[in-house]
Amino acid sequence: MKHLMTVLALSLAAASLSVHAADEKKPTAQQNKMTACNKEAGDKKGDERKAFMKTCLSAKKTSQQDKMKACNKEAGDKKGDERKTFMSECLKA
Repeated sequence: MKHLMTVLALSLAAASLSVHAADEKKPTAQQNKMTACNKEAGDKKGDERKAFMKTCLSAKKTSQQDKMKACNKEAGDKKGDERKTFMSECLKA
């Protein structure tokens, strides 16, 4: 009976450890951004660091879809090869 209780206790302990490990979450996009900004901030201190972090964290990276929308607006009435060339250059920028 003692042996059975020991095995049961060990099983419960192992199960609780595996559940705890599953609860650990991957960092969110905001946490990843914070980590990257901290690295970029380097040895800045005080107000300079606050200003840098505010700018860095609020910076929004432009997605490819956003670039396409903006370039399409700029392209206006261009047609054919002229439009293709314009769009290519615009999307590279």
